Amino acid sequence: MKLVVENEDTAIVAARELIDRTQQEINIEPQRRQLLELIETILVYKFPTMSRKEIESMFGLSDLQQTRVYQEAKEEGKEEGKEEGKEEGKQEGARQEKFRMIPLLFKLGLSFEETAKELGLSLEEIQQEMQKQPPSQDM
Repeated sequence: MKLVVENEDTAIVAARELIDRTQQEINIEPQRRQLLELIETILVYKFPTMSRKEIESMFGLSDLQQTRVYQEAKEEGKEEGKEEGKEEGKQEGARQEKFRMIPLLFKLGLSFEETAKELGLSLEEIQQEMQKQPPSQDM
C-alpha cells in the first residue's frame, strides 16, 4: 500500500524492490501472480503517460500482457471498438440511404432546398450528389 502514496521518483525504486521480493519470497504461484498483478495495476495508474512496454522494461515485467488487468482492459477496448464500429456503420448506412433518395425526390418535383431540408442534408451535399448522377434520359 505504501507504493500507492509514494511520489513517482521513489515509487520506481519501491516498485522494483517489491517486485524482486515478491519473485524471490513468494513460492506459491497463484499468490505470486496476484501480488505482481496488484503491483502492476498500481504502476499503470501511477504512471498513466507511460506505455505498457515502457512499464515492462522499466520494472522488468515481461509478462504484463498476461495479467488480468491487461486482459480485461484489452477485452473492454475490443468491445468498445465493436460498438463504435456498429454505430458508425448504422450512421453511414442511413446517410447512404439519404443519398439514394435525392434523385427520387427530384423526380417528385422537390427543389434543391426542399430536398436538403427533407433529408437533413446540406445544400452543398445535395448539389455534389446530383453532379455524380448520370444525365437524365427523359424523352
